[in-house]
Amino acid sequence: MRVPLPWLREYCDPPLSTADVERRLTMTGTKVEAVHHHGVADVANFVVGHVEACDAHPDADRLRVCAVDVGAAHPATIVCGAPNVAAGQTVAVALPGAVLPDGTTLRPAKLRGIVSEGMILSETEIEVGAGDEGIIVLAENAAPGTPLSELLAIAADVLELEVTPNRPDCLGLYGVARELHAATGAPLAPAPWLADPGSAGPLDAVDVTVRCPDLCPRFTARVLEDVTVAPSPLWLQARLIAAGQRPISNVVDVTNYAMLLTGQPLHAFDLDRVEGAELTVRRAADGEQVTTLDGQTRTLDAGMVVIDDDAGPTSIAAIMGGERSEVHARTTRVVLEVANWDGPAIHRASSALGLRSEASSRFEKGLAPEQCDWAQAVACALLIELCGARLLPGTVDIDAQRPAPAPITLREQRVSAILGVDVERGRQAEILAALGFASEPVAEGLLVTVPPERRNDVTREVDLIEEVARIDGLEDLPARLPARRGAAGRLTHGQRVKRRAEDELAGRGLHEAVGWSFADPAVLDRLRLAPGDPLRDVVTLRNPLSESQSILRPTLLSSLLDSAAHNAARTGPDLALFESGTVFRATAAGLAEEYHELAALLCGALAPASWRGQAGGADFYSAKALLEGLFGALHLSFTLSREEWPFLHPGRSAAIEVADARLGWIGEVHPLVAGAWDLPGAAGFALDLDALAVAVPRDLQFVPFSPYPPLRRDIAVVLDSGTSAGDALAAIRGAAGDALKDARVFDVYEGEQVGRGHRSLAIALTFAAPDRTLADSDVDPAVERIVAALAELGGTLRG
Repeated sequence: MRVPLPWLREYCDPPLSTADVERRLTMTGTKVEAVHHHGVADVANFVVGHVEACDAHPDADRLRVCAVDVGAAHPATIVCGAPNVAAGQTVAVALPGAVLPDGTTLRPAKLRGIVSEGMILSETEIEVGAGDEGIIVLAENAAPGTPLSELLAIAADVLELEVTPNRPDCLGLYGVARELHAATGAPLAPAPWLADPGSAGPLDAVDVTVRCPDLCPRFTARVLEDVTVAPSPLWLQARLIAAGQRPISNVVDVTNYAMLLTGQPLHAFDLDRVEGAELTVRRAADGEQVTTLDGQTRTLDAGMVVIDDDAGPTSIAAIMGGERSEVHARTTRVVLEVANWDGPAIHRASSALGLRSEASSRFEKGLAPEQCDWAQAVACALLIELCGARLLPGTVDIDAQRPAPAPITLREQRVSAILGVDVERGRQAEILAALGFASEPVAEGLLVTVPPERRNDVTREVDLIEEVARIDGLEDLPARLPARRGAAGRLTHGQRVKRRAEDELAGRGLHEAVGWSFADPAVLDRLRLAPGDPLRDVVTLRNPLSESQSILRPTLLSSLLDSAAHNAARTGPDLALFESGTVFRATAAGLAEEYHELAALLCGALAPASWRGQAGGADFYSAKALLEGLFGALHLSFTLSREEWPFLHPGRSAAIEVADARLGWIGEVHPLVAGAWDLPGAAGFALDLDALAVAVPRDLQFVPFSPYPPLRRDIAVVLDSGTSAGDALAAIRGAAGDALKDARVFDVYEGEQVGRGHRSLAIALTFAAPDRTLADSDVDPAVERIVAALAELGGTLRG
């Protein structure tokens, strides 16, 4: 919602700067997303001029040399190419030094040999209108040299509001003015619809039938004759342009102006194009078609609503009017329709058609039937004033009567309990009155009647408390915990494990990424997932934002690859990322199961190059080192077992297991997968964080460091190449006993000395005791058991 500030100040004008108005609105719940400047940057050097003479340019057929009185000692010579410039006109002039909306600073310029000392302006050049046929000819008889800003709104700050779905009242400028009034205490002008030129009673010029009152709770119509369709005056065009609307004609512009002011959309039909002078509101038939104002033919279904005449559908209700009955240059009779529609039905129809309009975006949020009267009053008054129209007596008003909601009791004690501070009853009544609520005192507090435009938002006592709090000053509320007895909050075990794991990865230099939960179905093929792969059991969204976001991600790897590719294209391929988030699988019943996954991805070099050379690139072992650090921080041991995944490099990947429970995978990303994301290579791992939390011990007991030195033994064992180092270490740990504190491979040899199909592992064994220094005789039995265990794996000692 774009709100031109000068227009807003007509209804509420606090003595505040634009920045202060922005802050007060934002701090009271009406968020100002941005402040734009519309029109010229500075009103200086824009003046009213009077064309004293207008002669042909001696060297250009299409140019005129004008002598323009701008209030100076001598007339300014201005060369103008507009076809409608003539002597005797009062015009808008930009003098040298004026800054145009596009940032251009005007300077004297020689045009075909004659120096032009300014510019006679058109509507588009200062953004006050849409006409491009010539210059602005002012009707006002202002003195030459008068600042142009006194006649035209040539500069305005525009507030761009982020209006939440529960506040459709702020989609009307007067609703925003009421918010500003409540937030600042500045006077609020009377509502612009109080003076209604129309009247109730029967209207014979048009017949209306509503066949679906559940979808159209109220329908009103008035008829105006002797309408003259022409361009709107510049003040109206300027306001519409600043508010983001395109001026079309005075009739259409009035309907848009009334909508922006009241928040209630309305539509004008050419009565002479309404066949049979009869309008019927009904549900559409499946496959029914209507050509809308944008020239597109729309195919409807039975869930949509149309307004038709004797010749068929003439518009899609609450979304867009039809081409057949639109107002045109020769229109003289207008049916002004202002109706109320069911919000959810309009939202569904708009989404199904892929057609959103200013009207549908308001109706889908739920407007009050009473707002129809507001828009009728404003629009009819303007059509009479600007179009010379004659309003026929009577109003069609088909209203499905609704019971008024019961008043809400606002208890003074409850306000204090919720907010933690006392707000006097009188102050509560003052705030609510400023927001349009009626109240009367009762024993416990106030009995409050909610205004029509807020009924969908304010339904409970706590909603009223929120209204009081946001206007009274949310920023001033003290920070207090709610009163609770015998309760203490703390993280669950799973939450502690999650935070510890995330902190460990961040502490090791990885950057946390946050990817979309939505994914492109094409990512399944980019990950080389074959048909029947469990990761292809994806959850498909019924109403996706786009085709590229139509499934829920089955793995964090795709999110990390997206993040890596985005960053690599901008900062280079050296990246270390991790993500902690939810992944999804579809069950046999079609429901979504959620899993919390923790994944890391390494790309490129792991350290910057130095005089010692380029650091090693990301590979299986760098990912394994990171995984070991993570598990070490969680005081948990893991093992790796051979397994391959389609998105990982064959032979350079493994399953991560803890106590025979599989928790995830580790490995290098398959070259074809890395290439699909334009990455030179990557490695990483992914863990089921929920399963990991179950495995992590809940209680840890500190064991003092031994004051006695450890004893180290190195052995070299020859094993079959098919026997992994992990199997050898597992056998060593199982046979050694409690004295063994660490077993680590520090060298690998393959060559003629160990024979084809074999390799030699050099393993460092570290022994220690908490109460004494170990001697060789203490560890010899353990070493013998280790040798025997390795022999069972087919290993023999070297040397």
